[in-house]
Amino acid sequence: MWEVMFWPIVACVLLPWLLVYLGLHVVQRGIIFVDIAMAQMASLGICVALLFRFDLHGWTTFAIALGFTLLGGAIFSLTGKRASKIPQEAIIGIAYVVAAAAAVLLLSRAAEGDEEIKQMLVGNILLVTPAEVWKCFALFVAVGVFHFALRRNFLLVSFDRDRAYAQGLRVRWWDFFFYASFGLVVTIFVRMAGVLLVFSYLIVPAVCGINLARAIRARLLLGWIIATIGGIGGLFWSFYGDLPSGAAIVCTFGVLLVIVSTLGLLKKNSERL
Repeated sequence: MWEVMFWPIVACVLLPWLLVYLGLHVVQRGIIFVDIAMAQMASLGICVALLFRFDLHGWTTFAIALGFTLLGGAIFSLTGKRASKIPQEAIIGIAYVVAAAAAVLLLSRAAEGDEEIKQMLVGNILLVTPAEVWKCFALFVAVGVFHFALRRNFLLVSFDRDRAYAQGLRVRWWDFFFYASFGLVVTIFVRMAGVLLVFSYLIVPAVCGINLARAIRARLLLGWIIATIGGIGGLFWSFYGDLPSGAAIVCTFGVLLVIVSTLGLLKKNSERL
Protein backbone atom coordinates (compact mmCIF):
# COMPACT_ATOMS: atom_id res chain seq x y z
CA MET A 1 0.00 0.00 0.00
CA TRP A 2 2.70 2.50 1.03
CA GLU A 3 4.47 2.12 -2.31
CA VAL A 4 1.30 3.37 -4.02
CA MET A 5 0.32 5.99 -1.45
CA PHE A 6 3.68 7.54 -0.51
CA TRP A 7 4.08 10.15 -3.26
CA PRO A 8 0.38 11.11 -3.39
CA ILE A 9 0.56 11.71 0.38
CA VAL A 10 3.74 13.77 -0.08
CA ALA A 11 1.90 15.84 -2.72
CA CYS A 12 -1.03 16.40 -0.33
CA VAL A 13 1.38 17.59 2.38
CA LEU A 14 3.79 19.73 0.32
CA LEU A 15 1.47 21.46 -2.14
CA PRO A 16 -1.68 22.84 -0.41
CA TRP A 17 -0.04 25.76 1.44
CA LEU A 18 0.16 28.02 -1.62
CA LEU A 19 -3.27 26.95 -2.88
CA VAL A 20 -4.83 27.96 0.46
CA TYR A 21 -3.08 31.35 0.36
CA LEU A 22 -4.24 32.05 -3.20
CA GLY A 23 -7.70 30.78 -2.29
CA LEU A 24 -7.99 33.42 0.44
CA HIS A 25 -7.28 36.10 -2.16
CA VAL A 26 -9.86 34.63 -4.54
CA VAL A 27 -12.59 34.45 -1.89
CA GLN A 28 -11.82 37.96 -0.63
CA ARG A 29 -11.97 39.33 -4.18
CA GLY A 30 -15.40 37.73 -4.64
CA ILE A 31 -14.34 35.91 -7.82
CA ILE A 32 -14.98 32.39 -6.57
CA PHE A 33 -15.09 30.69 -9.94
CA VAL A 34 -11.99 32.31 -11.44
CA ASP A 35 -9.89 29.33 -10.41
CA ILE A 36 -12.09 26.77 -12.14
CA ALA A 37 -12.25 29.02 -15.23
CA MET A 38 -8.47 29.36 -15.39
CA ALA A 39 -8.04 25.64 -14.71
CA GLN A 40 -10.35 24.95 -17.63
CA MET A 41 -8.35 27.30 -19.85
CA ALA A 42 -5.18 25.43 -18.89
CA SER A 43 -6.97 22.20 -19.79
CA LEU A 44 -7.91 23.71 -23.14
CA GLY A 45 -4.22 24.35 -23.79
CA ILE A 46 -3.47 20.72 -22.91
CA CYS A 47 -6.17 19.63 -25.39
CA VAL A 48 -4.49 21.68 -28.13
CA ALA A 49 -1.18 19.98 -27.31
CA LEU A 50 -2.88 16.58 -27.41
CA LEU A 51 -4.36 17.32 -30.81
CA PHE A 52 -0.89 18.16 -32.16
CA ARG A 53 0.49 15.03 -30.45
CA PHE A 54 2.96 16.81 -28.18
CA ASP A 55 4.21 15.01 -25.09
CA LEU A 56 1.56 15.82 -22.46
CA HIS A 57 4.22 15.97 -19.74
CA GLY A 58 6.70 18.01 -21.79
CA TRP A 59 7.60 21.68 -21.64
CA THR A 60 5.86 22.45 -24.95
CA THR A 61 2.52 21.32 -23.55
CA PHE A 62 3.14 23.29 -20.37
CA ALA A 63 3.95 26.42 -22.40
CA ILE A 64 0.77 26.09 -24.49
CA ALA A 65 -1.39 25.56 -21.40
CA LEU A 66 0.28 28.48 -19.64
CA GLY A 67 -0.32 30.69 -22.69
CA PHE A 68 -4.06 29.99 -22.56
CA THR A 69 -4.09 30.61 -18.81
CA LEU A 70 -2.26 33.93 -19.12
CA LEU A 71 -4.74 34.98 -21.80
CA GLY A 72 -7.49 34.32 -19.28
CA GLY A 73 -5.59 36.29 -16.65
CA ALA A 74 -5.28 39.27 -19.00
CA ILE A 75 -9.02 39.18 -19.72
CA PHE A 76 -9.96 38.96 -16.04
CA SER A 77 -7.58 41.77 -15.04
CA LEU A 78 -9.12 44.06 -17.66
CA THR A 79 -12.68 43.25 -16.56
CA GLY A 80 -12.15 43.73 -12.83
CA LYS A 81 -14.13 46.00 -10.56
CA ARG A 82 -14.18 49.64 -11.68
CA ALA A 83 -13.12 48.46 -15.11
CA SER A 84 -16.44 47.23 -16.50
CA LYS A 85 -20.16 47.64 -15.94
CA ILE A 86 -20.61 43.91 -16.53
CA PRO A 87 -20.16 41.80 -13.35
CA GLN A 88 -16.82 40.02 -13.48
CA GLU A 89 -18.44 36.73 -12.47
CA ALA A 90 -20.36 36.86 -15.76
CA ILE A 91 -17.10 37.18 -17.72
CA ILE A 92 -15.57 34.35 -15.69
CA GLY A 93 -18.57 32.12 -16.30
CA ILE A 94 -18.52 32.81 -20.04
CA ALA A 95 -14.77 32.07 -20.19
CA TYR A 96 -15.29 28.76 -18.39
CA VAL A 97 -18.17 27.63 -20.60
CA VAL A 98 -16.42 28.58 -23.84
CA ALA A 99 -13.14 26.94 -22.76
CA ALA A 100 -14.96 23.76 -21.70
CA ALA A 101 -16.92 23.61 -24.96
CA ALA A 102 -13.77 24.23 -27.03
CA ALA A 103 -11.98 21.46 -25.12
CA VAL A 104 -14.79 19.02 -25.88
CA LEU A 105 -14.67 19.96 -29.57
CA LEU A 106 -10.91 19.44 -29.72
CA LEU A 107 -11.05 16.13 -27.86
CA SER A 108 -13.76 14.87 -30.20
CA ARG A 109 -11.00 14.75 -32.81
CA ALA A 110 -8.71 12.65 -30.60
CA ALA A 111 -8.99 8.88 -30.30
CA GLU A 112 -8.53 9.03 -26.52
CA GLY A 113 -10.88 12.02 -26.13
CA ASP A 114 -13.33 10.48 -23.64
CA GLU A 115 -10.53 9.46 -21.27
CA GLU A 116 -8.93 12.90 -21.51
CA ILE A 117 -12.23 14.61 -20.62
CA LYS A 118 -12.40 12.48 -17.48
CA GLN A 119 -8.74 13.22 -16.73
CA MET A 120 -9.33 16.96 -17.10
CA LEU A 121 -12.19 16.92 -14.62
CA VAL A 122 -11.00 14.67 -11.81
CA GLY A 123 -7.37 13.79 -12.59
CA ASN A 124 -5.70 10.91 -10.77
CA ILE A 125 -3.37 12.08 -8.04
CA LEU A 126 -2.67 8.45 -7.06
CA LEU A 127 -0.54 8.20 -10.21
CA VAL A 128 1.63 11.23 -9.41
CA THR A 129 5.38 10.68 -9.84
CA PRO A 130 8.24 12.00 -7.67
CA ALA A 131 9.40 14.22 -10.56
CA GLU A 132 5.92 15.79 -10.85
CA VAL A 133 5.74 16.43 -7.11
CA TRP A 134 9.14 18.13 -6.90
CA LYS A 135 8.61 20.13 -10.11
CA CYS A 136 5.28 21.37 -8.79
CA PHE A 137 6.73 22.12 -5.36
CA ALA A 138 9.65 24.08 -6.84
CA LEU A 139 7.27 26.23 -8.88
CA PHE A 140 5.04 26.75 -5.82
CA VAL A 141 8.07 27.93 -3.81
CA ALA A 142 9.03 30.39 -6.55
CA VAL A 143 5.49 31.81 -6.73
CA GLY A 144 5.33 31.89 -2.92
CA VAL A 145 8.55 33.92 -2.72
CA PHE A 146 7.18 36.30 -5.37
CA HIS A 147 3.98 36.85 -3.38
CA PHE A 148 5.83 37.19 -0.08
CA ALA A 149 8.14 39.86 -1.51
CA LEU A 150 5.17 41.85 -2.83
CA ARG A 151 2.66 40.80 -0.17
CA ARG A 152 1.77 44.34 0.92
CA ASN A 153 0.40 45.37 -2.48
CA PHE A 154 -1.20 42.01 -3.23
CA LEU A 155 -3.01 41.99 0.12
CA LEU A 156 -4.07 45.62 -0.26
CA VAL A 157 -5.55 45.05 -3.72
CA SER A 158 -7.40 41.91 -2.59
CA PHE A 159 -8.54 42.95 0.90
CA ASP A 160 -8.94 46.75 0.60
CA ARG A 161 -9.35 47.57 -3.08
CA ASP A 162 -10.69 51.10 -2.54
CA ARG A 163 -7.66 51.97 -0.43
CA ALA A 164 -5.38 50.58 -3.13
CA TYR A 165 -6.95 52.95 -5.64
CA ALA A 166 -6.68 55.82 -3.13
CA GLN A 167 -2.95 55.14 -2.69
CA GLY A 168 -2.44 55.34 -6.44
CA LEU A 169 -1.63 51.70 -7.08
CA ARG A 170 -2.05 50.55 -10.67
CA VAL A 171 -4.65 48.01 -9.67
CA ARG A 172 -5.15 46.48 -13.12
CA TRP A 173 -1.44 45.69 -13.34
CA TRP A 174 -1.44 44.16 -9.86
CA ASP A 175 -4.49 42.14 -10.87
CA PHE A 176 -2.58 40.85 -13.90
CA PHE A 177 0.48 39.95 -11.78
CA PHE A 178 -1.84 38.07 -9.44
CA TYR A 179 -3.60 36.23 -12.26
CA ALA A 180 -0.31 35.45 -14.01
CA SER A 181 1.22 33.86 -10.90
CA PHE A 182 -2.12 32.21 -10.17
CA GLY A 183 -2.14 30.84 -13.71
CA LEU A 184 1.32 29.30 -13.25
CA VAL A 185 0.08 27.43 -10.19
CA VAL A 186 -3.14 26.28 -11.83
CA THR A 187 -1.42 25.18 -15.05
CA ILE A 188 0.99 22.80 -13.36
CA PHE A 189 -1.50 21.51 -10.79
CA VAL A 190 -4.47 20.89 -13.10
CA ARG A 191 -2.71 18.16 -15.08
CA MET A 192 -1.88 16.34 -11.85
CA ALA A 193 -5.19 16.77 -10.06
CA GLY A 194 -7.92 17.83 -12.50
CA VAL A 195 -10.18 20.88 -12.68
CA LEU A 196 -12.53 19.91 -9.84
CA LEU A 197 -9.74 19.19 -7.39
CA VAL A 198 -7.99 22.46 -8.22
CA PHE A 199 -11.20 24.33 -7.39
CA SER A 200 -11.70 22.38 -4.15
CA TYR A 201 -8.14 22.92 -2.91
CA LEU A 202 -8.32 26.65 -3.62
CA ILE A 203 -11.78 27.41 -2.23
CA VAL A 204 -12.85 24.93 0.47
CA PRO A 205 -9.87 25.30 2.88
CA ALA A 206 -9.97 29.09 2.47
CA VAL A 207 -13.71 29.19 3.25
CA CYS A 208 -13.16 26.93 6.27
CA GLY A 209 -10.41 29.23 7.56
CA ILE A 210 -12.63 32.30 7.10
CA ASN A 211 -15.46 30.56 8.98
CA LEU A 212 -13.32 29.93 12.05
CA ALA A 213 -10.86 32.85 12.24
CA ARG A 214 -10.50 36.56 11.54
CA ALA A 215 -6.73 37.05 11.25
CA ILE A 216 -5.13 36.13 7.94
CA ARG A 217 -2.42 34.01 9.56
CA ALA A 218 -4.98 32.02 11.54
CA ARG A 219 -7.05 31.50 8.41
CA LEU A 220 -3.96 30.26 6.56
CA LEU A 221 -3.07 27.82 9.33
CA LEU A 222 -6.60 26.45 9.59
CA GLY A 223 -6.84 26.24 5.80
CA TRP A 224 -3.60 24.26 5.59
CA ILE A 225 -4.83 21.85 8.26
CA ILE A 226 -8.14 21.33 6.45
CA ALA A 227 -6.37 20.90 3.09
CA THR A 228 -3.99 18.30 4.53
CA ILE A 229 -6.74 16.35 6.31
CA GLY A 230 -9.03 16.49 3.27
CA GLY A 231 -6.32 15.45 0.82
CA ILE A 232 -4.91 12.54 2.84
CA GLY A 233 -8.34 11.43 4.07
CA GLY A 234 -9.69 11.42 0.51
CA LEU A 235 -6.67 9.44 -0.70
CA PHE A 236 -7.22 6.67 1.83
CA TRP A 237 -10.94 6.61 1.09
CA SER A 238 -10.26 6.26 -2.64
CA PHE A 239 -7.61 3.57 -2.06
CA TYR A 240 -9.65 1.36 0.27
CA GLY A 241 -12.95 2.00 -1.51
CA ASP A 242 -11.45 1.56 -5.01
CA LEU A 243 -12.81 4.97 -6.00
CA PRO A 244 -11.47 7.76 -8.27
CA SER A 245 -9.00 9.71 -6.13
CA GLY A 246 -9.96 13.19 -7.34
CA ALA A 247 -13.69 12.70 -6.76
CA ALA A 248 -13.05 11.12 -3.33
CA ILE A 249 -10.92 14.08 -2.19
CA VAL A 250 -13.49 16.61 -3.47
CA CYS A 251 -16.28 14.84 -1.55
CA THR A 252 -14.09 14.67 1.56
CA PHE A 253 -13.60 18.43 1.31
CA GLY A 254 -17.38 18.79 1.06
CA VAL A 255 -17.88 16.85 4.30
CA LEU A 256 -15.20 18.90 6.06
CA LEU A 257 -16.84 22.12 4.88
CA VAL A 258 -20.18 21.05 6.39
CA ILE A 259 -18.48 20.17 9.69
CA VAL A 260 -16.49 23.41 9.84
CA SER A 261 -19.50 25.52 8.85
CA THR A 262 -21.49 23.93 11.67
CA LEU A 263 -18.68 24.64 14.13
CA GLY A 264 -18.48 28.22 12.89
CA LEU A 265 -22.23 28.68 13.38
CA LEU A 266 -22.04 27.25 16.90
CA LYS A 267 -19.11 29.56 17.66
CA LYS A 268 -21.06 32.63 16.51
CA ASN A 269 -24.09 31.62 18.56
CA SER A 270 -21.97 31.10 21.68
CA GLU A 271 -20.37 34.56 21.23
CA ARG A 272 -23.82 36.15 21.11
CA LEU A 273 -24.94 34.53 24.38
